[in-house]
Amino acid sequence: MNIHEYQAKKILQSYGAKIAPGVTITDIKNAKTAIESLPGPVWVIKSQIHAGGRGKGKFKELEPDAKGGVRVSFSVDEALANAKEMLGNTLVTKQTGPNGKEVNQIYVEAGAEINRELYLSILVDRETSKTSFIVSTKGGMDIESVARDTPELIHSVAITASQGCTQANANELADALNLKNGARQQGIELFKNLYQAFVDKDMSLLEINPLIITKNNDVQVLDAKVSFDDNALYRHPDLMELRDKTEEDE
Repeated sequence: MNIHEYQAKKILQSYGAKIAPGVTITDIKNAKTAIESLPGPVWVIKSQIHAGGRGKGKFKELEPDAKGGVRVSFSVDEALANAKEMLGNTLVTKQTGPNGKEVNQIYVEAGAEINRELYLSILVDRETSKTSFIVSTKGGMDIESVARDTPELIHSVAITASQGCTQANANELADALNLKNGARQQGIELFKNLYQAFVDKDMSLLEINPLIITKNNDVQVLDAKVSFDDNALYRHPDLMELRDKTEEDE
């Protein structure tokens, strides 16, 4: 089961991950009030669909040169205009197929001052049956392209289930991502917390792309994708509620 970005971020935030303030919008009548509730001066408007490549996607109902499903806005009026163009329209990305997906919900997030973009995911390695972190300093890019063109920039760290994400594992990840000073300490704590969330919630995939280092040297989750093992959902009433909500949105 997949959930929306804003839902994934709420789960990760409950495990200590830093995320920017954000609001969800399902009715354009409430959009202006929701947007104004965020501090600005930059707002990021994000279509909430279960598909990657939203930023480079195209809306069927708009002109070919219109912007995609993730847009940066520099005023309330611009943010509202972007929200109006997204909500209710059909977004086509490389993962949706030609039919696209209707955008019934958008997520508006306060803009972040980005210094570096990193990639992080946790998944079960089919070859070893171990849970592994996959990280790269090439965040914000398609990880398949990075693996094909610059495989040396991708690092894998296997986690022993009986020990969890150890200090040594976390240090190895921090080294691979070239984290320094305060960002290193935040990263080490975050890696352990993310692994705990992965295990606690029976996730099959946790992907953060990008994981950013801000200009204040903070580690922040900018985009998140989470998938769960359907067979384990009955153990988590909170996830069952997320599934029901997700199905209502589609």
